[in-house]
Amino acid sequence: MEAIRLVITLVSLSFLLQTFVNGYSSNDIKHWCSQTPNPQPCEYFLSNNPNHQNKPINHKSDFLKLSLQLAQERALIGHANTVSLGTKCRNQLERVAWNDCVDLYQQTIHKLNKTLDPNTKCSQVDAQTWLSTALTNLETCKAGFYELGVQDYVLPLMSNNVTQLLSNTLALNNNGESHQEPSYKNGFPTWVKPGDRKLLQASSPASQANVVVAKDGSGKYTTVMAAINGAPKSNSGRYVIYVKGGIYNEQVEIKANNIMLVGDGIGKTIITGTQSVGGGTTTFRSATVAVTGDGFIAQGITFRNTAGAGNHQAVALRSGSDLSVFYQCSFEGYQDTLYAYSDRQFYRECDIYGTVDFIFGNAAVVFQNCNIYARNPPNKINTITANGRTDPNQNTGISILNCVVTAASDLKAVQSSVKTYLGRPWKEYSRTVFMKSSLDSLIDPAGWLEWNGNFALSTLYYGEYMNTGLGSSTANRVKWGGYHVITNAAEASKFSVANFIAGNSWLPSTRVPFTSNL
Repeated sequence: MEAIRLVITLVSLSFLLQTFVNGYSSNDIKHWCSQTPNPQPCEYFLSNNPNHQNKPINHKSDFLKLSLQLAQERALIGHANTVSLGTKCRNQLERVAWNDCVDLYQQTIHKLNKTLDPNTKCSQVDAQTWLSTALTNLETCKAGFYELGVQDYVLPLMSNNVTQLLSNTLALNNNGESHQEPSYKNGFPTWVKPGDRKLLQASSPASQANVVVAKDGSGKYTTVMAAINGAPKSNSGRYVIYVKGGIYNEQVEIKANNIMLVGDGIGKTIITGTQSVGGGTTTFRSATVAVTGDGFIAQGITFRNTAGAGNHQAVALRSGSDLSVFYQCSFEGYQDTLYAYSDRQFYRECDIYGTVDFIFGNAAVVFQNCNIYARNPPNKINTITANGRTDPNQNTGISILNCVVTAASDLKAVQSSVKTYLGRPWKEYSRTVFMKSSLDSLIDPAGWLEWNGNFALSTLYYGEYMNTGLGSSTANRVKWGGYHVITNAAEASKFSVANFIAGNSWLPSTRVPFTSNL
């Protein structure tokens, strides 16, 4: 049934695209496509549409809509091609990576559908966020094959130029005619009602929750995943799941919108898993808890991955939830602990533990009043962040504000033999800032580490602003073209809660405390 729906959608989209292109001359197409980062696939796919005739494209908004429809059509074709390749997987590793790609193509199509849907309120900021995520999804699809050593199999999947067409839409939308704030009503996202339960202010979580999870059988469910599966499929308000203290050894995936998990506190309610790249899965699929449903909130929970440092990438939490919040939570792992994967996210008063790239991903994310603990790494090098921004028009990056960066207990004893860096450029346009944070003596004087030679050193954006502590001196920092000692408050304020994730528009409804500006 799903395959039939995809075929019907593809046929309908193709008809719409042909209708839209119908009447546009090759000169018009060349003119408009020349304004994109990738004119060749733009020209090719539009010019080879069988129904174009002489008629001008009058406005950039027309061309943006056409480009979005083209990207959507090619994504649907990419998804269909990916599904068809499933029977050709030669081994289990290929099937693992292939399965990720099927899921990621579906998520990409969902983001494009939201952007194009006339019934969805979509501002320029919303569109840029969702298109950034769509591009990230396809980069993640490709990365999974490389991680598992089956990269020769990925080329057919990526041959339909969807990534280039998405990059074009990002550039066009970034210079679009509409630059308003995200669409909310009375300070609330469209899915949150002002009368929703305010569990963060409740003295008794059990009395305020929709459902209770308890290991001892005193709740409706004994596992978190069972409670997630029992949530309403269509949820207009917040659905609150109270998870009583205990260790829940399970892998959890949250696809529904508006889910809220509340535990008994850090170290009391623990969700733990052991999946890892060393154990035969992709980084994307290794997460103990993975969230894709929008509007997710977690409070008072420890997310843990115990695969250990020797098993390489092993994610405790992956969030691809737009407008998600994590309050007074803990994230424990080694390499790749916290995967701030995509969309807009906010972390407040959280603890994050790890070794290599342990805060990473391509979300637009702000960490505020958090504690960041570097652990003892097996190779004697720690890198705190690794941002995955692949396109200069993605509105993504990592902002660490008013946090404390220090050594975990296992590192303190051997700190002199370990080098710890603020981050390294995972992708070409990696963007990360540390602002008004306390950086302890564990931070190497150079501050930042190369990923691979000169890769991304001139295209990244790394910034430091008014940090304190023994590791905060910028006197001996790297001399890269993309590194900045920020001295201008206006420049720094671009990465505040208010400006970087438009927090004033949606955080008040969550009742999580936050500081809007620097």
